[in-house]
Amino acid sequence: MGLQIKEIIAVAEKILRENGVEDYKADAEILLCHEIRYDSRKIFMNWSKELDDEACERYFADVQRRAAGTPTQYLTEMQPFMGFNFSVDERVLIPRMDTETVVESAIEFIRSQKSIKNVLDLCTGSGVIAISLAKAVPSLKLTATDISGDALAVAAKNASRLGVSARIKFLRSDLFNSLPTGFTAKKFDMIIANPPYIRTAVLPRLQREIYEHEPLIALDGGEDGLDYYRAIATRAPSFLTKRGVIFFEIGYDQAEDVSDILRDTGNFAGISVRRDIAGNDRVVFASVK
Repeated sequence: MGLQIKEIIAVAEKILRENGVEDYKADAEILLCHEIRYDSRKIFMNWSKELDDEACERYFADVQRRAAGTPTQYLTEMQPFMGFNFSVDERVLIPRMDTETVVESAIEFIRSQKSIKNVLDLCTGSGVIAISLAKAVPSLKLTATDISGDALAVAAKNASRLGVSARIKFLRSDLFNSLPTGFTAKKFDMIIANPPYIRTAVLPRLQREIYEHEPLIALDGGEDGLDYYRAIATRAPSFLTKRGVIFFEIGYDQAEDVSDILRDTGNFAGISVRRDIAGNDRVVFASVK
């Protein structure tokens, strides 16, 4: 005789709570929805339904993995972003709502400027930025780069599933290094990037879900967290059109430093900062002189 859904949820919540999982109620429900292919409404409409032993075993195996620190998104292999469901696993960072502010800012700018046709997305990871831009603006053509071939495989899968593969070229590259230079260099109207920006010394103090499971190469921004901003700002003008723009996601306390990096190159003007929904500085953008 199987357990009822309400009993299963109660046991899972207890396990997760006792192991320090902050969102234990939500995670217990999300994992069960994933296992039995129900949405939240159907879960509660079938509160007294019994599940067979095999389904229970699979579910509690995931609950134990979550209790041990594996992020829920890696267990369900899915994360919503900008209204779309993206596939994620331990080859890529889990997309955050903070990054939606960067995408929304870029979309707003693109729609106000008919000249934006070609976009370069650096450090693309799971591809959420490039793919979301492609979905929002059908006229865009994008190039998306990442140093990780594994991350690019995830991004390409997402682009295919969401129907934008034809307009995004994925390229394995350490920032600009695999892009043509000189007379053969392709010029972009916009460069957008969510680069690694966590200070190296801070990494071990991150939540265990992040430090033990998410790819550190996509988090480590060097001693002061600014290594990638310096590298991108220095070389970006060579890859931007005359009226090209650059958009960065930044850490909540990095607006002044990243603005100074852009200013110190002598190649950017109109440097601006935008805040996220929580009121934290989240985007720095500027135009090439």
